[in-house]
Amino acid sequence: MAEKFEAVVVGAGPAGLAAAYELARNGTQVLVLERGKFPGAKNVTGGILYGQSNSPFNLDYLFPDFEKKAPLERDIKSYVMHNIAGDKVKSMDITRLHDHKTSYAWSVLRVPFDKWFGERVHREAEKHGGGILTNVRAKAPLEDGNRIVGVVTDELDPIKADVVIAADGATSDLVRTAGLRGWGPEEHWFQGVKVVARMPRTLLEQRFNVSGREGSGHLFAGDLFGGCRGGGFLYTNKDTLSVGTVFHLDSITAKKTEPHKYLDRLIKHPFFTNLTGGHYDEAEYSAKLIPDGKKNALRFPYRDNLLAVGDAAGQMKAAGPIIKGMNLGITAGILAAQAFLTAKRQRRLHHMGPLYGSYLANSYVGSELFGKRLLRWLAGWRLPNKMLEGFVTRPRFIRSKFGQKRIQRMVSSYRLASIAPDNDFVYVGLPTAVGRAIGDRVESELPAAKTRPIDDRIAALTYDTDIGREHIVVRDASVAASGLAVMTCPVSSPDSSRGCYRLEKARDASGRESRRVVLDTQPCVECGTCAIVAATDWNTPRGGKGVQYQLG
Repeated sequence: MAEKFEAVVVGAGPAGLAAAYELARNGTQVLVLERGKFPGAKNVTGGILYGQSNSPFNLDYLFPDFEKKAPLERDIKSYVMHNIAGDKVKSMDITRLHDHKTSYAWSVLRVPFDKWFGERVHREAEKHGGGILTNVRAKAPLEDGNRIVGVVTDELDPIKADVVIAADGATSDLVRTAGLRGWGPEEHWFQGVKVVARMPRTLLEQRFNVSGREGSGHLFAGDLFGGCRGGGFLYTNKDTLSVGTVFHLDSITAKKTEPHKYLDRLIKHPFFTNLTGGHYDEAEYSAKLIPDGKKNALRFPYRDNLLAVGDAAGQMKAAGPIIKGMNLGITAGILAAQAFLTAKRQRRLHHMGPLYGSYLANSYVGSELFGKRLLRWLAGWRLPNKMLEGFVTRPRFIRSKFGQKRIQRMVSSYRLASIAPDNDFVYVGLPTAVGRAIGDRVESELPAAKTRPIDDRIAALTYDTDIGREHIVVRDASVAASGLAVMTCPVSSPDSSRGCYRLEKARDASGRESRRVVLDTQPCVECGTCAIVAATDWNTPRGGKGVQYQLG
């Protein structure tokens, strides 16, 4: 027999926890289901938690003292873009872009942060007969006829609820099985890979010229990444660095270079070596898919009594090199909770979905995701872009004081960053031209960092393998159908013996030799990449199984 709760929230990340806390503190019986062993076990961030000055519904709406109590890393006060052309680098301050309508910006590591958040949600939810239940995978909505009335899990009997809030991330099982969104094409996604590297606090503060709780952010673009559309990042934490790369998934598949090798190029560059003083001590490797909110955000993130929030709803904003996700998810989680509370108070539960949609549309989340569509379309016209590229990338223009002033204003403008097209000029052409024309030549007397081979990175991760139960099945093992997974999966490589995907030689019935794709799901980090680039049946593992991040 199905157990009944007023509300079920699936996923104990910031979006789901924000929804659960808002529900619980208003007297709702709410159960949070988390498939990891603890909140944060499955979560990764690049890592800045923003607050929006144009919205009251930030984390401080729930916890006014969170800046004193939460396990935050550093308050990011400065932001620099490093334009790289070979061994030449030109650094430009883009703090103005970073500060646009920002009330705070803290670097975070998801495991300690989500655990802290989860503990507070659990204590509040317990007061009303709810709480957080870990090691449980909600795999699909529970339906009565064609109406969603709860969730179905791998581990428990079906659970009924007046509202189900899907906050189970970019690879959301609930959103897909409810029919709100499929995987979609490669161009609808970014892929991010990241390492957390240890650095003694005193050395970190000396190298990055920060002190106290202050920190800095650094972005990297240009020809360093082989023409791939995207770039690198470095955020200072208390005594670690979050270092990574984010690229359009379709660009990665076109270049056919393993994403972890792009990350290694950044770490081994002499500018990075000088920036870190040659100190590099890798602690944890991670990867995830990131929905491109311009293409992937759900205009109507609900069906019946199911409301989708955060990455599950595609609520991510990329304004040029600035990526915002956690803050949009927290706001959406609060608004989803308020939509349910209002619908309950009005005794119109059937109205909660449209009500949630209207709350989003009238918030900054709606304007960030769906505003300026005409301008975005116009900005994507090929001919004006080619003309602009031809003019702006001329060395004579870049070297002039007028040109440098114009470029500085361009890269610091939030409005321009919000409508900029996703083309090579923005990600590669302009940064490379700037670095080549006015960059300083960089050399380092220090040895380049020794990055870990992908096999060692996999071996250092924590897994609880679901022996005998494969959560991914390759439907077509031909190279034509699934070969891209060998290159684009962040824990695979043609050179790897431990990775998920590899190529093996095989003979057919006639004795003809060919290559086929072979999958081992044990090292999977559950990013979802192979669901898009290969012919697979993809699911998340059962509760408590698979990768369990320790830092995030």
